Amino acid sequence: MTGQKKDNGLNRRDFLKAGGMGALALTLGSTGVMGLGSKALADAPDNPTSGFGGYGPLVPDPNGILDLPKGFHYKIISKEGDLMTNGSKIPGAFDGMAAFEGPDNTTVLVRNHELGAGPAFGSSPYDAAAQGGTTALVVGANREVLKEYVTSSGTIRNCAGGATPWGTWLTCEETRSETHGYVFEVDPQQPENELSRTPIKEMGRFSHEACAIDPATGYVYLTEDASPSYFYRFIPNDTSQQPGSLQKGGKLYAAAIEAVTDPSASTFKTGQTFKIVWKELDPHLCREDAAAQNCIQFSRLEGAFFQEGVFWFDDTSAGDKKLGRIYRYIPHTNTLELFYEGNDAREMEYPDNICCTPWGDLWYAEDGAGQDRLMGITPEGKVYPFAANRLSNSELAGPTFSPDGNTLFINIQSPGKTFAIWGPFQRRNTARAREMSFAAPANLAPNVSKEMAKAAEAQGMSVLEAAAFERHGIKMS
Repeated sequence: MTGQKKDNGLNRRDFLKAGGMGALALTLGSTGVMGLGSKALADAPDNPTSGFGGYGPLVPDPNGILDLPKGFHYKIISKEGDLMTNGSKIPGAFDGMAAFEGPDNTTVLVRNHELGAGPAFGSSPYDAAAQGGTTALVVGANREVLKEYVTSSGTIRNCAGGATPWGTWLTCEETRSETHGYVFEVDPQQPENELSRTPIKEMGRFSHEACAIDPATGYVYLTEDASPSYFYRFIPNDTSQQPGSLQKGGKLYAAAIEAVTDPSASTFKTGQTFKIVWKELDPHLCREDAAAQNCIQFSRLEGAFFQEGVFWFDDTSAGDKKLGRIYRYIPHTNTLELFYEGNDAREMEYPDNICCTPWGDLWYAEDGAGQDRLMGITPEGKVYPFAANRLSNSELAGPTFSPDGNTLFINIQSPGKTFAIWGPFQRRNTARAREMSFAAPANLAPNVSKEMAKAAEAQGMSVLEAAAFERHGIKMS
C-alpha cells in the first residue's frame, strides 16, 4: 500500500446515501434470505454507543497516539524492534493482518511486513536477499502476546493479502520482477515451511495488493496496486479449499465490460452496475494481456474483503476529487457496482485496507491524508470515524477483528505498532451484514426515456446498465 500525498481539499461532499433493502430479498448460494429490514435499522436509537451509525465523536488520546470513541481502550501489544520469542528483533513496516481462532481461547494474528530488498529476517526464506515476509502473534484472552514468531520470509513488500476460509493467510507481494510479484500461502500457526516459501505463480505475477475468497466457490478475487490496475479472478484447479490446494494451479482472469471501447473506470458513476466478462490471461504477462484485451482500468486498487456474497474493494485515488472509491462485485449476478465515491475529505480520504465489521458495517483505513483515520459506512449510508492516528506520516493498516468479535487489531506502519482495541462493540449481526451487501445507493436512477427502458427490458438488463452503455457510446434505443 504505497502511500501517496494528494490534494487536501475540504469541499463539502454531495454525499449519496446508500439506502436500505426494504422488501428486497436476495439469496446467494446457501446464505439464505435477509431477515432485518432497513426500517428496523433506521428506527434504531441513534446514540453514541449503539454502533449502528458509529460510536460518537473521537476522544483525544492523552498519549497522542490513537484517538477512539468514548468507552473504547487500546493496548500496544507488539512494537518494531522488540524481541520475538526466539530472541530475534520484530521486523518493521507493519501492514495487512488477519485474525484466526487459536488453541486454548487464543487469537492468532498473522501480520505482513512491507519491506524491500535486504537480508531476509527468517531462517527459511524464499529469497535470502528480500526483507519482506510475515510474523504471527498468539494473543491470550487478556490481550497479552504469548508467543511471536516468523511465518514466512524472503519476499518483497508484503502489503496486504487475505484470509482463506480454511484458516490460512495469503500474503501478497506489491512488486513485479522476474522472481517476485506473487502470492504465498502461510499457515499462521506454523513457523516457516515449504508452503510459505512456495509462490503460487498461476495466481499472477503483478504488483499484488489484496485478495479474498468466495467460500461458495473457492474462487480468489485479487486487486493490483499499480497505475493503471486491473481486477483479477483466479479459478483454482482444486477447489477443495484445503491448505496447499491453490498451489495446484488454475486459471487467471481480469474483469472487462463487453463492447465498451473506453475501459477506464474513471467514467463510472455512483450506483451504476455493469455486467462483467472475464478475460483469461497468461499469469506471467497478466498486465500485458489485460491491456490487450481491453480490461477495466482502475486508478490504483487497494484493500479487499469478502462478506455475505459480496467482494468489496477500493480504489485509493479515484473519483472526480481523487479522494477514493469503493466498489463491490457480486459473483452470483456477475455485476460490478461503484458503491461510494469520496467527495468530501471529512468522510473519505484515500481508502486503503478495508474490512467488514461483525455487525455489518464496512470499514476502511486511510493512507496519505496526514492524520489517517479508520472510517465506517453503514448500510443506511452514514459515514463515521472510529479511530484517528495522531502520529504523522505513518499510515493505519491491517484492521481485523478477533473471531469472537470483541477485539479489533490494527497496525500503525512505521515505527511499527500493533494495537488491540476493545469496548462496547456491537454483537455479530449476520442479517445486517446482508443489508450491507445489497444496500443500493439511493435516488440514483437515471432519467431515461421510455424507449431506453423498453430496450433495457428487452435486453434483460437494468436501466442503470442501459444508461451506462449509452454513455459509453452504445445505443440501446
